[in-house]
Amino acid sequence: MYNLLMKEFKIGVSPFFYVLPFLTGALMLIPGWLYFLVILYFCFITIPNMFGGYKSQNDLIFTSIMPVTKRDMVKARVSFIVILELLHIVVAMIYGVFTLRLYPDMVYLFFKPSFGFWGLCFIMLAIFNLIFISMYYKTSYKYGAAAFAANTGAILFAGSAEWLALQNSYVFDLFKGAGTENTGVHLLILLAGIVIFALFTFIAYHIANKRFEKVEM
Repeated sequence: MYNLLMKEFKIGVSPFFYVLPFLTGALMLIPGWLYFLVILYFCFITIPNMFGGYKSQNDLIFTSIMPVTKRDMVKARVSFIVILELLHIVVAMIYGVFTLRLYPDMVYLFFKPSFGFWGLCFIMLAIFNLIFISMYYKTSYKYGAAAFAANTGAILFAGSAEWLALQNSYVFDLFKGAGTENTGVHLLILLAGIVIFALFTFIAYHIANKRFEKVEM
């Protein structure tokens, strides 16, 4: 599995996708922006291009002739996706710290980049992973429908969260007002988000394993 993961890093994708988190993360410096989009760019840009590259390079055929199991192939690919997702979130969080320092008196219409917000981002990616990974491994070749469905799910979650904050005064205050200073609550939301992210991705991995075993190569 380690060698497969190294293959992903070295020849699986363009080096541009290791730079992209620093480019999209810089959008966190825009005051009062819709910061969910910073993480969604991973779903919009990285995933379709990455899997389009796999398809054009016949990566499935190439990997299948290596002395590896199907389980290891899935594990390496899912691990690589998770590493890229974590890179996007961590870089965006660092930029978010600068945002809070640069604009301490900002009045937020959209979510403030608090710990709780990043917890919601983990949940958004959890939904994306559950849909995309499980759908993609029905064929392990066709990625368009899986990417569309997963992006739709992630967008609906982000849109629903923003709508709820506008409709509910408690949620608004918690994520955009004085409640953002309640570090304990926000850390709990962040922890819950990480747990949901890990759980959903683990479930997606197991669904993918079962489906990939049935795929003829």
